Amino acid sequence: MDKHKATLLLEDGTVFHGTLIGKHGTNGGEICFNTGMTGYQEIYTDPSYTGQIIVTTTSHIGNYGVIDSETESDNPTIGGLVVNSFSDIYSRLDATQSLQDYLEQHGITGIADVDTRKIVRHIRSKGAMNAIISSEYDTIEELQKELEKVPSMEGLELSSQVCTKEPYFIGEETASIKVACIDYGIKKNILRNLASRGVYCKVFPAKTAVSEMEAWQPDAYFLSNGPGDPAVMDYAVDTVKEVLELNKPVFGICLGHQLLAEAVGIKTYKMHHGHRGLNHPIKNLITGMSEITSQNHGFNVVREDAENNPQVEITHVHLNDNTVAGIKLKDRPAFSVQYHPESSPGPHDSRYLFDDFVAMIKK
Repeated sequence: MDKHKATLLLEDGTVFHGTLIGKHGTNGGEICFNTGMTGYQEIYTDPSYTGQIIVTTTSHIGNYGVIDSETESDNPTIGGLVVNSFSDIYSRLDATQSLQDYLEQHGITGIADVDTRKIVRHIRSKGAMNAIISSEYDTIEELQKELEKVPSMEGLELSSQVCTKEPYFIGEETASIKVACIDYGIKKNILRNLASRGVYCKVFPAKTAVSEMEAWQPDAYFLSNGPGDPAVMDYAVDTVKEVLELNKPVFGICLGHQLLAEAVGIKTYKMHHGHRGLNHPIKNLITGMSEITSQNHGFNVVREDAENNPQVEITHVHLNDNTVAGIKLKDRPAFSVQYHPESSPGPHDSRYLFDDFVAMIKK
C-alpha cells in the first residue's frame, strides 16, 4: 500500500502527523481510546462508538484481518481511527479481507505511524475532546475550519439514527421466553447471549411506542447499549418509565443502564475521558466478588443521586474510580449495569447477568 500523509488535529490545537489508513478523506468526531489488546473488529463495529474517533492502544492493528462473524453491527460505526503500527496484510486463514480494504470500503479515514501512547496520555490529562483526521487538507487553518463543524458529544442524540428501522427477530420462535429488546444501538452479541439461553427476541426501533411492543406480549424488556448523551433522550426515558409501570422484568446495559437511572430520577453526566477497554475491574456488592469487564462509555450516573434514592440499590462499583457500575430497583424487577457482560472476545466474567435476567423472568 502506498503511504500518503495524514494529519490528526485535536480541539485544543495539538497536532500529530502520520500516514493515511482507510479511505482518503476527512473524518471528525470525539477522540477517545480503547485499551483492549484484541478484538479491534468488534470495537469498530460497536454502534456505541458512533461519532467517535478511536485510538487503539494495542501497538499492532490489522494483522488478523476481518471476518463477518466478529461484527457487532452490519457496518463499522466509528468516526475515525488512530493506530501506531498498521498492517494492510493479514495472516489469519479464515479472514475474508484486510482491515485496510474494510475501512476503505466503508468510508472510514484513519491515521497510523503516530505516538498513540502520547495521544492517550494527552486525553487522560486533558479529557475527551473533538478531533479531525484528514489526508485532504494541507494547512492547520483548513483543518480547524472543518473541525469546527463537528458536533459536541454532550447534548447529542444518536440512538434514533443508528437503531433498526424495522422490528426483527432473533432466536427460536418456539422458545418459552419472549423479550422485547429496545434498540438504542444494540450489539449482535447481546442478542446471541439471550438467544442461547432460550430467549426469543424481538428487536424494536428506539422510538417504538410501548403499546406496540406490548401487543407482542413480551415477558420482559431489554434496554440496549448505544451512543450519545442519555440526558437529552427524553423520548427514551419516557418509554422506560412506561415499561417500569408494567412491572415486568427489565435489564439494561450501558446506555440502557443510564436510561433506567434517568427514569427513576438519577441524573447522568459526561465523564472526563470515559471507560473503554477489556480490563476494567468491577466489584459486585451483592456477592463480594470482583469481575474483569469490557467497557465502552463516556457518560455515567451520578453516584450521590443513586445513594440518596430510596428506590435504588447500587449493586456494582468500578474499582478504579468508585463510579456506579450497576443498580437494581427495590420495588420492581429491574436492574442494569454500566459495562458489557456479552463482551467478545472477552472477558466473560459477567455473563452470569444474562442468567440472572432469565431466572428473574422465570420467577
